[in-house]
Amino acid sequence: MLQGLKPAYQDTLQYIFEHLPMFQRIGAAAYRKDLTNITALTELLGNPQQRFPSIHVAGTNGKGSVSFMLAAILQAHGLKTGLYVSPHYKDFRERIRINGAYIPRRRVVDFVNRMKPAIENIKPSFFEISAAMAFEYFADEKVDVAVIETGMGGRLDSTNIIQPLLSVITNISYDHMQWLGDTLEAIAGEKAGIIKANIPVVIGESHPETQPVFIAHATRKNAPIVFADAFYRVSADYAGLTHTRFSVIKDNKALPVYEVNIHGDYQAANLATVLQAVDTLSETGFFDRKDASVREGLYRLKPLTGFMGRWQVLGRAPLIIADSAHNEAGLKWVFSQLAGSVYRQLHIVTGFVNDKDIERVLPLFPPKAVYYFAKANIPRGLEAESLRQLAATYQLNGKAYVSVKNALRAAKRHASPDDLILITGSVFVVAETL
Repeated sequence: MLQGLKPAYQDTLQYIFEHLPMFQRIGAAAYRKDLTNITALTELLGNPQQRFPSIHVAGTNGKGSVSFMLAAILQAHGLKTGLYVSPHYKDFRERIRINGAYIPRRRVVDFVNRMKPAIENIKPSFFEISAAMAFEYFADEKVDVAVIETGMGGRLDSTNIIQPLLSVITNISYDHMQWLGDTLEAIAGEKAGIIKANIPVVIGESHPETQPVFIAHATRKNAPIVFADAFYRVSADYAGLTHTRFSVIKDNKALPVYEVNIHGDYQAANLATVLQAVDTLSETGFFDRKDASVREGLYRLKPLTGFMGRWQVLGRAPLIIADSAHNEAGLKWVFSQLAGSVYRQLHIVTGFVNDKDIERVLPLFPPKAVYYFAKANIPRGLEAESLRQLAATYQLNGKAYVSVKNALRAAKRHASPDDLILITGSVFVVAETL
């Protein structure tokens, strides 16, 4: 059965990749500026998004990590938990999971075959059909709750037709400015579009430029609003390669240390957001918060959910770490984390998409590293030689390679056992190394 299904699944993926504009691959041409298509699709399906409770997560950075942590905690509480995230690294089905298990190939094939007339008529984007598929799958499988991560924005995001139990916005930084705006206030305004009338919202990080935007939106919607960093202070005590120990202070009272199956000091802000989100969700009466389940979910994050791509260890001697940070705030976190690592020489395999404002992020990269520039195997990938030349103006020196795999092979050849190889700059670069 499975052997016969694989070709059908691959044919289905080829169909949706070829027929549906995919932002991650082609950029602006795939961006939809309204909710018309997703509304039409879900109406054809009987509005499945209305048939399960959900939590909506947006933000510039950290929304993926927060979504996975929330899903793990809900699973540890015994809830059948859907998780919709993007983009995927290796397999389209990574986007749609229940209790960590990917949507079956057969469901993907059957859904697309059934929806082909609508696809030809409505002409949705890749993200729109993916969201509709997730909503129907979660409704049909009667999940107890689903964590729904937005794509690029918020207000006009295809996921923004849900009426969640809770909205979460992690933080705001400069990214996708040609679509979301070129100021933090403008970007915050787009992300704040997920705030719904009378639905509580948790904001992960306070910022003088964005806090008034969120308060104004919440006030207009009569939505209870809380800023996680007003109640939680979180710091990393020790970061191993599998778990990080975090000290947590809530309302000026120290809590027992949390061990989270995630690496990186920079996850402290995300953990504060998650803990506040769990508190707020519990206050709505949706579930009874049990600290033991919260701790179990965080400790078993990866086996419960399949979380990948963030400070992921791919090899040792030399240590090889992949992190899909791709914008200013994300890369600042990565290089801050790197400052606490011990190594002889740093090697960086990197590449970007061609619509990214890389002149904003290149100054963050360390000049003393050896660079291996590559173009991800997607149409949006920035040519490696163009990147090499621009990087050289920032004293970031290295060679350009015809593929990410060749760049990584070269880094491995040149690295000593006590060196560190970092792969970063784009989800798509990281995806080719996993």
